[in-house]
Amino acid sequence: MDLKTGDTRLIIGACSADGLLRNQTAYVLATAYHETAHTMKPIYERGARAYFNKYEPGTKIGKTLGNAVKGDGYLFRGRGYVQLTGRTNYARAGRELAIDLLRQPDLALLSSNAAQIIVLGMVEGWFTGKKLADYITLAKSDFKNARRIINGTDDADLIAGYAVQYDALLIADGYGVAAPQAAPPAPAKPIPAPQPAPAAERVPQPLPKPPSKLAPAATVIAIIAMALAGFWHHVTSFIGSLLQ
Repeated sequence: MDLKTGDTRLIIGACSADGLLRNQTAYVLATAYHETAHTMKPIYERGARAYFNKYEPGTKIGKTLGNAVKGDGYLFRGRGYVQLTGRTNYARAGRELAIDLLRQPDLALLSSNAAQIIVLGMVEGWFTGKKLADYITLAKSDFKNARRIINGTDDADLIAGYAVQYDALLIADGYGVAAPQAAPPAPAKPIPAPQPAPAAERVPQPLPKPPSKLAPAATVIAIIAMALAGFWHHVTSFIGSLLQ
């Protein structure tokens, strides 16, 4: 058992695309492993043609499967990874996948269709009304009773054992493990504001000199002296004119 046989990776991709938990995916793989005789490829349900008479209209199983026309038992025999069986199941799967499985039931053997059928069928409860989430969640992995999703409890313990092994393989493969997030960039270190120098290191600055009070007085004296000089010049000129 590994994650490479047949269409294992295709089925894992379909589970991942539908958002299945790792343990749910493990049970889908275990179911496919059992139903395909360990090939992990879509196959027909095995048996001679007469074997499928038990699915014919009028039989108990045939009524349950919705088979209404003679030959439906063989025409709508099991196909795919999960052995889709019966007119009712083929009709529903065809509606869900938008393909005509009633006219072309062998379309259920195409890997892309078969992967959708096993995943959606188990998630939504197409086959027995039981769903994956009824037995397998984040809180529990009831692999044994999950067989009721497909077909009662036949081989329940065997398939549960397969699921445990697939779960371990998926863990090792990193299924459902979030990618590590890049560490956020470190915040820039704040630049400290310049601090004043200690008192002992401060250089005393000279205080500005107050404006001199002598400057205006000297100016006034100079003006008075000039005025007196001019006045004395006029006086001496006048006296000189009188003496002539």
